[in-house]
Amino acid sequence: MRAFPALLIVAALVALGVAAARVPALWPVLTVALPYAAIAVFLLGVVLRVVRWARAPVPFRITTTCGQQRSLPWIKSQELESPSSTLGVVGRMALEVLTFRSLFRGTRARLADDGRLAHIDTKWLWLGAMLFHWCLLVVLLRHTRFFIEPVPALVLMVQHLDGFFQIGVPELFLTTIGITLGLAYLTYRRLANPQVRYVSLAADYFPLFLLLGIVGTGILMRHFVKTDIAGIKEVAIGLCTFHPRTPVTLSAMFAVHLTLVSVLLLYFPFSKLTHMAGVFLSPTRNLANDSRARRHVNPWNPAVKTHAYSEWEEEFHDKLLASGLPLDQEAPPAPPAGAAAGKG
Repeated sequence: MRAFPALLIVAALVALGVAAARVPALWPVLTVALPYAAIAVFLLGVVLRVVRWARAPVPFRITTTCGQQRSLPWIKSQELESPSSTLGVVGRMALEVLTFRSLFRGTRARLADDGRLAHIDTKWLWLGAMLFHWCLLVVLLRHTRFFIEPVPALVLMVQHLDGFFQIGVPELFLTTIGITLGLAYLTYRRLANPQVRYVSLAADYFPLFLLLGIVGTGILMRHFVKTDIAGIKEVAIGLCTFHPRTPVTLSAMFAVHLTLVSVLLLYFPFSKLTHMAGVFLSPTRNLANDSRARRHVNPWNPAVKTHAYSEWEEEFHDKLLASGLPLDQEAPPAPPAGAAAGKG
């Protein structure tokens, strides 16, 4: 099973974090060297991939659309489905990034019991993806309180809204439930659906298991395992201010959590997770569908001397006239007077 190697690697990382927490000599490596290396690889790797994508020529307008393109004034066009302006592209991209619009309208095909081809919507996939991504965004925003002092009012407001129901002490955040359910569904779908399991590689399972480990250790630290939050914040602020500090005590749960987060950052630029940045550089999404209004030149084509029809007709004027073909001009244009005088 392709999921087993990924699960085995994550289990080994968990064991490595637990072992490192028991050796104080390794604490500077775990809390300083590893996070800095992970952040550097993450930033440099993502920037290099984005630059490489941005430099790739786009030879044609290959916008994917499902609506009426702008053409004649009396034909109503659909600006969000088939944008013809930059504003329309921005609106379409916003819907794609914030609401996963194409995934919401996606379908999958399968053979029904009577042999007919049936198309079934994928709303559950859309819901699981939305739940995971939006909860992850809120969780990351909440975690900025560990890196900033004083904590911004916006972060405090988001944290208050997230724990609005005040379930338990410390309160249970809604995003804790949401991100767990979203990740659980995405993992279950990849394991339970035969078609998805067939096309899945170990590289597809690895980030899922990493994220499950990160979320699981975060929940354990908040609700079940006693953790020195003040010490964790001191380490985080030291990393951000480039004055790293080694903690006085290091719990095994925080060591595992930090190890998994660092490995995820290291793995990020080399994985499919970079779709986070790649979606903005997709030519099927970020181009206006204005091929009827503008002529787009392939940037890969070498510079060539063009031969307009008027020049072609002038060159073969006598032959065209003798064959009886219609001409746009009756005779070749006369040379300038100055040129004729100079020739004589």
